[in-house]
Amino acid sequence: MKNSIAERIADFLKNFPPFNSLTYLELVKIANEVQVVHVDKNNVLFKVGDKTHSFFYIVKEGAIGLSVTSDAEEALIDKCDEGDILGLRPFFAKDNYLMTAKAREESLLYAIPIEVFKPYVSQNQEVLSFLLESFASNTRNPYDKENKGKLISENVIYDEQSSEIQYFQPISYTKKPITANRKDIVKFVAQTMTQSKIGSVIIEENQFPLGIVTDKDLRSKIATGLFPIDVSVDQIMSAPVITVQENISIAETQMMMLKHNIGHLCVTVDGTNKSKIMGIISEHDVVVAQANNPGVLLKQTKRATRSKELKAVRDKLTDLIQNSLDKNIPIQHISNIVGEINIAITKRAVELAIEKMDEQPPTRFAWLNIGSQGRKEQLLITDQDNALVFEDVEDERYDEVKKYFLEMAEKVTKTLNKIGYEYCPAEMMASNSMWCKSLTDWNKQYNSWINTPGEKGILMCSIFFDYDCIYGDEKLVDSITDNIFNQVANNQLFFAYLGTDALKNPPPLGFFRQFLVENDGEHKDTFDIKSRALMPLVDAARLLTLSLNVKGINNTYHRFKKLAELEPQNAELFENCADAFSLLSKFRTEEGLLNNSNGRYLNLNELSKSDKVKLKNAFQPIHDIQDAIKNRFQLTYFT
Repeated sequence: MKNSIAERIADFLKNFPPFNSLTYLELVKIANEVQVVHVDKNNVLFKVGDKTHSFFYIVKEGAIGLSVTSDAEEALIDKCDEGDILGLRPFFAKDNYLMTAKAREESLLYAIPIEVFKPYVSQNQEVLSFLLESFASNTRNPYDKENKGKLISENVIYDEQSSEIQYFQPISYTKKPITANRKDIVKFVAQTMTQSKIGSVIIEENQFPLGIVTDKDLRSKIATGLFPIDVSVDQIMSAPVITVQENISIAETQMMMLKHNIGHLCVTVDGTNKSKIMGIISEHDVVVAQANNPGVLLKQTKRATRSKELKAVRDKLTDLIQNSLDKNIPIQHISNIVGEINIAITKRAVELAIEKMDEQPPTRFAWLNIGSQGRKEQLLITDQDNALVFEDVEDERYDEVKKYFLEMAEKVTKTLNKIGYEYCPAEMMASNSMWCKSLTDWNKQYNSWINTPGEKGILMCSIFFDYDCIYGDEKLVDSITDNIFNQVANNQLFFAYLGTDALKNPPPLGFFRQFLVENDGEHKDTFDIKSRALMPLVDAARLLTLSLNVKGINNTYHRFKKLAELEPQNAELFENCADAFSLLSKFRTEEGLLNNSNGRYLNLNELSKSDKVKLKNAFQPIHDIQDAIKNRFQLTYFT
């Protein structure tokens, strides 16, 4: 006999990830074990400190708020609506809940037993990836090994050095706000607000705040005819204005606004209305403060429908990078988070391109980021490098299939260009027919590079050995990887050429330990940190991991960490290389953010003496690793 209730639950689940990755029969089996939970408005499902449940939940109807607590008051950090999942903590951490889940309206939830669902997680990569991403975006920081399992909610990011939560950092506010006198006429105050494009004016006397006039006051008191427009502003102002001290946190700001049901706070010298006005905080400031966080940016990326929206995410990502550097968060930690958001942006660009095509992809394919993007090292906005592989098809279909993917790739690269990623000058993009190939053709291409290496070929194409599957069928990429490692095994000629390439840029210090700078051209007298310092380490890590059959690790820092693990006798050298790469990456990122550039060329005159010493110290591992490469691959005669 059919279970109609289970079928109704399955019909609901199939519309939402990750359940849409399961078969209907699997969904029915799961639905048979589901419990229906009714939560009245303002009732709590679980709270901070509670032991984790044996279920996770999906919202069927209503809305569940997720909040953290500070000074006995709750600060809302996310809202789960129909189809949203919450309570994933038991999957990934054994400790208690770090958030409170409370119904914001009468709600109906489906409680899914974790033990029932676990087999589907282990058997289905898409399900696992979704749960991990969901957990990362609203529950914890998956990249922080020391603080694994700790909160990194929609607007939380850990500073590993101080363990402070960004959510409780001071909020930025508008200094020197526009003010008016209590006897000024409403009409003129409204005109000032319109001309200045602001939503509020503080009413002051002797620089002390008396009240505030907002758009809401104009709508509710003037537009309704309650007061004429020529009355003095003290007739319609909201008084007293709520005042706070400088350095109020984002959390406290939210709580004050919720407590008083207002959208503006006046900042004064001592936090009272008996001291001078310093500035104003609006709800917009709160939104901006929360927007530059990984979870929020991931959600905005997934919901984007235009390149303009994706560009806004990438712009906010730049702010996140700057804020993280300001808080001394380690560069590698930043790189991990930025890498994931960059991937999400590219993935969404691919999805939007497919939506614009007249039909769905004719066969399986995979989109790859290559070079710095493939290594997840692109903190600054540089040019795009990508490729596309599609599964083998019959000869008579090949041209038609390739034409489809070239057209699709052109839409993707155009979107990425609008976001800010410039077209690759060498056209190493999937929209170039050279880099949009079938699986067989890609394997032939790699075989040619590996087995008949010419110096020019390796110099041009070594970045194709740094790739990351962004979208599509990973099995196609796995096939390429397997082929590469089969071909390079014991291939002394290939490693000799790749090793020579890795030695092309020696440590960037002259005989008297002076920096080797550019001698002429646009960047004369500047230091090329990319080609002279970063690339030697990138090339060395690539060469060594290929030679040691290390698969699935493309990031330079993590490659050196893996090498240290594999060769304890050389661990100190590889650890030094990892640290040097992080330091050099930080220098480049700071330079790029400071001058709105790709950060490649450093003006040494702008560096402090201590920074110059740090920079020079980072060059010693380059010397040491290049010596090791010469000895390991017997490259004396090649170099």
